Amino acid sequence: MNSEVAKIIEEIKRDPENQEFTQAGIDPLFFVDPEATILIIGQAPGRIAQEKRIFWDDPSGDRLRDWMGIDRDQFYHSGKVAILPMDFYYPGKGKSGDLPPRADFAAKWHPQLLKMMPKLELTMLVGSYAVKKYLKLKSSAKLTEVVKNYQTYQPDYFPLVHPSPRNQLWMKRNPWFAAEVLPVLKQEVAQAMK
Repeated sequence: MNSEVAKIIEEIKRDPENQEFTQAGIDPLFFVDPEATILIIGQAPGRIAQEKRIFWDDPSGDRLRDWMGIDRDQFYHSGKVAILPMDFYYPGKGKSGDLPPRADFAAKWHPQLLKMMPKLELTMLVGSYAVKKYLKLKSSAKLTEVVKNYQTYQPDYFPLVHPSPRNQLWMKRNPWFAAEVLPVLKQEVAQAMK
């Protein structure tokens, strides 16, 4: 880890908004690398990810890697894939899943970290929180329509639904996603991994 990243990690930990995590010995969870060519912006670490200190090490991650056309080793060890969640801490449990990431967290910390990755070629926005924030969409925007019209947001962003097994029904209802969107994503990932 370079000194600039280490400095930002310390700033995040000292931020009063993150004190409950810092006092509990929980570090912010993200990964940036100056050599990264692919950035995945997701929602927030889940409880298990925060405990294990590993992103996407679950069925959602398996599916995401499948969508990208890369294996675990490429994902975790190539130095080409950076991960910036919308919040770097597990937000807690809600009625129907995890709570949303804190609203202003990404705006506060992402710009500094993005500057450290000058070689990015592909930025994947995974899930509605990342998609709506980065594409500056209203909360009423329909994620299905955004993903269907992904070309509108290129080359800057590639919007995607969350790869959670909970979205299996969505996948069945929207066969165009696997047929039309995923081949393009795989192609762009392959190009960025070169």
